[in-house]
Amino acid sequence: MVTQVKPLLILILGDQLSLDLCALRQADKAKDIVVMAEVMAEGSYVRHHPQKIALVLAAMRKFAAKLQADGWTVAYSRLDDPENSHSIPSELLRRAAQFGTDRVLATRPGEWRLIAALEDLPLVVTLLEDDRFIASHAEFEAWAKDRKQLRMEYFYREMRRKTGLMMEGDKPAGGQWNFDKENRKPAKPDLLRAKPPRFAPDETTRAVLALVAARFADHFGRLEPFGWATDREGALLALRHFIDNALPRFGDEQDAMLAEDPTLSHSLLSPYLNIGLLNPLEICRAAEAAWRAGKVPINAAEGFIRQIIGWREFMRGIYFLEGPEYTARNALGHVRALPAAYWGAKTGMACLSAAVAQTRDLAYAHHIQRLMVTGNYALLIGADPSLVHDWYLAVYIDAFEWVEAPNTLGMSQFADGGIVGSKPYVSSGAYIDRMSDYCKSCAYDVRQKHGPKACPFNALYWDFLIRHRDRFGGNPRMAPMYRTWDKMAEDHKQAVLASAADHLKSLDDAKPTPAQGP
Repeated sequence: MVTQVKPLLILILGDQLSLDLCALRQADKAKDIVVMAEVMAEGSYVRHHPQKIALVLAAMRKFAAKLQADGWTVAYSRLDDPENSHSIPSELLRRAAQFGTDRVLATRPGEWRLIAALEDLPLVVTLLEDDRFIASHAEFEAWAKDRKQLRMEYFYREMRRKTGLMMEGDKPAGGQWNFDKENRKPAKPDLLRAKPPRFAPDETTRAVLALVAARFADHFGRLEPFGWATDREGALLALRHFIDNALPRFGDEQDAMLAEDPTLSHSLLSPYLNIGLLNPLEICRAAEAAWRAGKVPINAAEGFIRQIIGWREFMRGIYFLEGPEYTARNALGHVRALPAAYWGAKTGMACLSAAVAQTRDLAYAHHIQRLMVTGNYALLIGADPSLVHDWYLAVYIDAFEWVEAPNTLGMSQFADGGIVGSKPYVSSGAYIDRMSDYCKSCAYDVRQKHGPKACPFNALYWDFLIRHRDRFGGNPRMAPMYRTWDKMAEDHKQAVLASAADHLKSLDDAKPTPAQGP
């Protein structure tokens, strides 16, 4: 008697929309069942920006249709299906009963939360490592083993060697590994600067927009106008546009900020990369090819490639190396609530107001706005890093925990105690003034060091350093700042600290806001 082999349920998540996904490669199209589900649990475990939810759902629907056209059987649960149980584990249980199987094959999720949920199922669940990344978990662990400090720069060099990107034999192109010193220039308004492409919603996307408007109307962020690509074809057009039009200026402008130009020469490709519509090597090879063809300067190509095979891969390595407890870390003991300005309340701080407003409207802000405006301010005031983490995870269209958590808790908030960075990324208003035009329209004066009209960053910077002197006073990279403080006149120091105290008190006296929105 021949025993019939049960079909596999092939789980595909909303950030795994790649036709070469390892779970698909190991499945049998003739008998296995692809399971995809739009569920409230994934849209609301943090209050995701409506544009983020719409992007993922529209892309999922189109990806499922592509699989079906290619001959796959797809069990797809829409958000408004009456039988939808609204969590990934319960949908798998429902489909297992429907198809008479207890076997699930999945590509390992990018969040410990979902990994644990799948492993707890009363089903036979096989999780495959996600090989869409350049470094496997084993490779990162081997690189990290026995190192006293984990620094992205040295990991990045290994990724350059492994991929061969911008290498001349065993040497880096141009004779140096990075050209970051050439990528710290302010920008000027330019009507000829290329704008990222926008994609008119088609019928599938319009249906999703209507659904998101009905189900997630209370989430922070504007749903429309919505102009993101929602399939691989559109993502490839966005990639080509960036390489041809914006990459040549990317290096020079990557750290700059302009109030009336929120995208500058950034790629806006990270949403497509992080949900699987693009893969990292195709993006990097396109950038390298443009440089080798003489269309892009070396500082632009190298700086862009470093963001992907350096920082992106390093963040993933840290997240999985450190384990599920990483997101609970709070090395500096910060407990203050996130101010209402992060949800759009009025503030006289032009930089914070601009960064939050474009986040509300676009579900996007570039890395310096996140690090040196919203992140810097949260760190200086002593905001609870778990609340900061939830905010970043919720409001940005490219935020998935494996990449967002180390960027926020490690690089931005120093909550991991120095695993990601050797020192906190903090600055006074002078940095923002140098790299942006925000200060020209601000209610505060960036040149004043203390007092009610002084830029809050100025006093808060010193207040942060003094609060944490025991931890950072011996840090070689921060010692010069403490020496500068020690040389200041006593009355000046007291005035600075008093200004910081007044600002912090104003935050504590303000109407409290919920942890995740208005």
